[in-house]
Amino acid sequence: MRETFSIRSTSSATFWGLPVFCIAIGPDQVSGERRGHARGIIAIGDVATGIIAIGTIARGLVAIGGMAFGVLSIGTISLGVIAIGAVALAGIAVGGLAVGILSIGTVALGYYGVGGLELLILG
Repeated sequence: MRETFSIRSTSSATFWGLPVFCIAIGPDQVSGERRGHARGIIAIGDVATGIIAIGTIARGLVAIGGMAFGVLSIGTISLGVIAIGAVALAGIAVGGLAVGILSIGTVALGYYGVGGLELLILG
């Protein structure tokens, strides 16, 4: 039988109705979650939603993860106002494939682009 690794921790302190920090990693047999979903000001989990979110899938003002969605997003696939990642889609995008108004990357697609292959969209 395979053991599963799981962490659950949530602060009792709250701000704007959210816990200050929440950590949810791995499955939870009690609630039936297959993967942890952390929700808080600082959220760390398989799926993280918060002001600062760190996880496989991260959503927040500052998002760091495999798939990151936020104002500032850093991840393999990043979407936001400022995005840094292998694939970055944003107003300001930096990555292997960068798509944005200002794009910097190996392949840069945007109004202003800097990269190995620049595809500029002219207004």
